[in-house]
Amino acid sequence: MDSTDDPSRQLTRRKLLKGAATVAAGGAAVAAWRAAWRNSTYLFLMPDAPTQAAHPNPAWSGSAVRTYRPLGNTGIHMSDISFGGAGISDPDVVTRAVERGINYFDTSPDYSQTGSEQVIGKALKPHRDRVFIASKFCTATGHLPKDTAVPDIIKAVEASLQRLQTDYLDVCIIHEVNSLDRLMAPTFHEAFDRLKEQGKVRFLGVSSHTPNLEEVMRHAVDSGRFNMLLVAHNFSNWPDLTTIFHDAKERGVGVVAMKTLKGAKASVLKDFADPSQAFSQAAFKWVLGNPNVSGLVVSISNLQQIDEYLYASGQPLKESDMALLQRYDELITRDYCRPGCGACLDRCPHGVPVDDIFRYAMYFENYGRERDARVQYAGLPADHNASQCAHCPAPCEAACPFELPVRDKLRGFHRLLSV
Repeated sequence: MDSTDDPSRQLTRRKLLKGAATVAAGGAAVAAWRAAWRNSTYLFLMPDAPTQAAHPNPAWSGSAVRTYRPLGNTGIHMSDISFGGAGISDPDVVTRAVERGINYFDTSPDYSQTGSEQVIGKALKPHRDRVFIASKFCTATGHLPKDTAVPDIIKAVEASLQRLQTDYLDVCIIHEVNSLDRLMAPTFHEAFDRLKEQGKVRFLGVSSHTPNLEEVMRHAVDSGRFNMLLVAHNFSNWPDLTTIFHDAKERGVGVVAMKTLKGAKASVLKDFADPSQAFSQAAFKWVLGNPNVSGLVVSISNLQQIDEYLYASGQPLKESDMALLQRYDELITRDYCRPGCGACLDRCPHGVPVDDIFRYAMYFENYGRERDARVQYAGLPADHNASQCAHCPAPCEAACPFELPVRDKLRGFHRLLSV
């Protein structure tokens, strides 16, 4: 579909309506700490990495959205490559994205401690009738716990509306769900129903990239309560999602992919020297090659990313793309901790949150967010950080299906992230 034929541009404004087990020795304490950290402390989450191409191709200049896809039965036709707002600070970048045809914008109160919502709200206010905005059931300090009172949930969403300078959200998402209890928490669903009746929220979504991702997404589809899934999805991970996505489409549930760049490890990407091809473009074309995927969101923070990323819009996956993806996988196979795996977590006798520490190191090494990564690592209890790996026999390594040298990695990360 050509951008000028995008049905979303013809819509008038509508005012309508890790949860892994831990060992008994210290396990409960670690689980409690992880829940408290994720629910009360701002996480510097960025769904994807910065610009991937070291040498941008001049052919990418001026790239625009070529394809729009239906988001389930919502009536929304979203740009196949859409805007993730985790790292945005410049409203001009948001405006440029609209000009290039992006019409779906994902944000959250806990991205930059409400900064993302403020920037996106300011930039999108003149374009509100032709864009779609998704935000989360969160506050500036993190995800709302599953037992949050209904009035408090409603208050949090209303605060998002004020920051976004709009009187309704197109989608509100129960964010980073790691259990069925959180997915189906009665207070969230009652709050959503009230907000929908008041015309403040149109559709309900869920996001997850935990070890229980497939279980959560399967139940979300089968429950009949959700209009869309925001789900971690990338090359060669989570094979069961293919069936879940098919069933979602059959039931009118939209599927939006995130985490599509699979870590986008800078140390590896620098070896991809072909200026005519970017890893990001190959990754996007692979994700969008699934006809059951409505679109993807990727963090965009500068104008160069818009050129690079949108060059892949509407483009078929080629053999050269597959070769690039396979080569990337070969290079990261013993270096990349797969989000949502969690196989090692119940094997650590010290309750070290292995997956979280790998993620902090990724922020430090590949995102250029050194301070943020160190702040998060410093928040770990000393008896549960990677200092415990110094003399450990590393049962985690025996449990890792990808044969990562977990102990050595964590020792190095401790030195890297310790202040």
